[in-house]
Amino acid sequence: MSIESAGTGFHRDRPLLGVAFTVMSVLLFSLMDATVKWLGADYPIREIVFFRCVVALAPAMVFIHRAGGFQILRTSHPVLHALRAVGGLGAMFLSFQAYSLMPLADAVSVFYAAPLFMAALSVPMLGEHVGVRRWTAIAVGFAGVLIVVRPGGDVFGNGGLLMLSAAALVGVTTNLIRRLSGTDDPASITFYFTASGAVLGTIACLRAGWIVPDAFDLLLFFAVGLLGGCAQYALSVSYRYAEVGFLAPLKYLAIISGGIIGYLVWSEVPDAQSLAGIAIIIGSGLYMVHREARIRRLKNM
Repeated sequence: MSIESAGTGFHRDRPLLGVAFTVMSVLLFSLMDATVKWLGADYPIREIVFFRCVVALAPAMVFIHRAGGFQILRTSHPVLHALRAVGGLGAMFLSFQAYSLMPLADAVSVFYAAPLFMAALSVPMLGEHVGVRRWTAIAVGFAGVLIVVRPGGDVFGNGGLLMLSAAALVGVTTNLIRRLSGTDDPASITFYFTASGAVLGTIACLRAGWIVPDAFDLLLFFAVGLLGGCAQYALSVSYRYAEVGFLAPLKYLAIISGGIIGYLVWSEVPDAQSLAGIAIIIGSGLYMVHREARIRRLKNM
């Protein structure tokens, strides 16, 4: 599960490096999601979120150092940072809970409805224009999500509505990040979110109690934070070497890697209906990437 941030010092004449770092981030995020699913069977989500954010503070500090030091934390948009933190943490709680309830491939595919929400919400939040073709792609993508989620059944029990809600929050926070990125350094955006999660996760654990993990599970908790932090770093580095539109389709590899891990660890096999919905989600997402790239090319002509 990721939120994109672009680094500084672009060298976009090396696209193969961009591809390599993107694939690395996808694999690391997939391993993090699988670890969250494993831990979610025995531990409350608040503890997983706590470790995810506290441990990820270390990579966040690396981002700050590489970006120029603590002076980059100065911001004139504290309210936007607060809204981004609340939305992002809400998405994290909901998605982590959904991973413990859904097959991994289904959960990841529903999470990738986030770009559909992002495009739809860019109209009221950013004042952007979305044409008929992209609205059609959004509608088709949501149809694919509904095929996977299967509303009308045990939606809360299977986690589908939780993950769909998480995707909606990611759509909101991604647009907030797009607004913040015009004035604030990506490392600053990452730090404020991670630090907020560490503080709120600590409060939640102190108020609601703590289940002491054994030695092996403690390693897994630390792995969640390190995998997430390193995956975010790899993703940010990838954008130094290639355009976002060129790399975006590669992130759908997460559905494939999630499916492979789900099969190997939990013997999960998506049924025909899930596969059909996943194909529709991927198809609509790729079409939106194509349209976005075409629109940018026309604007730059």
